[in-house]
Amino acid sequence: MSSADMHPKSPSDFEKKGEIYTPGDTPMPSSVDLFEDGSVDPVYQAKARLINSALQEMGMGKYQWWLFAVAGFGWFADSVWPLLGGLILSPAVQELHFNGPFLSLAQNIGLLIGAVFWGFGCDIWGRRWSFNITLFLAGVFGLAAGGAPNFITLASLLAVLGLGVGGNLPVDSAVFLDFVPGTHQYLLTVLSIWWSIGQLVADLFAWPLISNFSCPQDATTCARADNMGWRYLLFALGGMTLFLWAIRFFIFPLEESPRFLVGRGRDEEAVAVIQRIAKFNGRECSLTVDQLRAAGDAANARVMEGERKHKILSESSEFSVKHVRALFATPKLAWSTSLLIALWGIIGLASTLYNSFLPYLLSRRGAKFGDSSYYITYRNQVVLGVIGVPGAFLAGWAVEQPYIGRKGTLALSAGLTGVFLFASTTARSSNALLGWNCGYVFHSNIMYGVLYAISPELFPAKDRGTGNGLTATATRVFGIMAPVIALYANLQTAVPVYVSGALIIGSGGLALLLPYEPRGKASI
Repeated sequence: MSSADMHPKSPSDFEKKGEIYTPGDTPMPSSVDLFEDGSVDPVYQAKARLINSALQEMGMGKYQWWLFAVAGFGWFADSVWPLLGGLILSPAVQELHFNGPFLSLAQNIGLLIGAVFWGFGCDIWGRRWSFNITLFLAGVFGLAAGGAPNFITLASLLAVLGLGVGGNLPVDSAVFLDFVPGTHQYLLTVLSIWWSIGQLVADLFAWPLISNFSCPQDATTCARADNMGWRYLLFALGGMTLFLWAIRFFIFPLEESPRFLVGRGRDEEAVAVIQRIAKFNGRECSLTVDQLRAAGDAANARVMEGERKHKILSESSEFSVKHVRALFATPKLAWSTSLLIALWGIIGLASTLYNSFLPYLLSRRGAKFGDSSYYITYRNQVVLGVIGVPGAFLAGWAVEQPYIGRKGTLALSAGLTGVFLFASTTARSSNALLGWNCGYVFHSNIMYGVLYAISPELFPAKDRGTGNGLTATATRVFGIMAPVIALYANLQTAVPVYVSGALIIGSGGLALLLPYEPRGKASI
């Protein structure tokens, strides 16, 4: 044995080799960084590697499983509330007399503002408050929307609701990924089970409420007292969202992200958070402030030797373009970020155009088959909700498979989603249309599950909220375009379906061009 092997290795020894340094002075070859040296701020990268190793040493414990549940509430809300605009569209139009796509437009404007505000904001003031406020806004304004006396009030309340919902996924995905060990990052994909559950719950509530408490579809007048179903639906889902917020706020002790804290130079607080989580899990963790500082000093010394002097990029509590610049710091990282923004934008346009008007489309197509009643329409929605649930588990399994990974699963599921959209135009009966839509929903839930996971994985944690905000903004911008297109398109034709299918298939090809594959690597 050489003399070098007789001495314990320092954090800098591992940093030079690109390995993960554990608090017990043991390298962890099973946890490899996603980003190569030089892609992110070296001081932050050195400290983030220690945080990763501490989380890996601690393992997947009670705190992380609790977080899987409460973070999933954000997926639930992101599924329920954008879908709700389509679920209430027909009875609301019948009572309040407005042009349907304007309701979707109002929702998507709120979702856009929420994505920008909360996505960028959680990299500035932290994750904890954003994590709780977004769900609270959705619950309160969802309840209030149920009492709307006219279209202007309804659209305004749903727009403010969108302000909260738009921030759920950018914040919640960052929070979850910041606390799980690298070996369990695939659970970020499985979290989409909550998205599927949200869709199913919304459909299960809509089916009896709207079919039993709505005006007859051929009625010439529709009074509020005879059309309470869509309002009951808003009350029910708003109350449920507030209940989920209460669990988050009063029961689960969410800590501030340790990666956010080290990105702000608050090493003592980051170590204290890790130690509290270890105690909550009944585990031991040997990470110390001195180890973090030593790793940072060693990284900074190397930078000063041969490169320009770096500093931690997120120390300012004010808004700065530095978070955006960090996502384009190298050509490879810039290409990755640009492709993710393009993917979200394209899929956002295609899916919003199709999904926002799916109940409307089913009802109108069903009219030709003689079964356009609210009962049949919303029963079919429940069937689609059930079909989407197993997709989350299949996605979680597929992303960990060799030679497939995140990119392959995303490309395959997007391609199949587009194929089933095209196939739905061949339906000559209501049941055939439902069958094709089952295939679409199953594969689109896999596609979204992977997309929601791979995006935060490909952003460094200190800029992850900003990256999530950029991608969410892209999908919300194109989401705004969808109802505008619908205002001038003939929804009685298959044109929206052809456009959506072509866009989604194209996005599958783009996914294969992503330069990073997160499978088997730890995000920092």
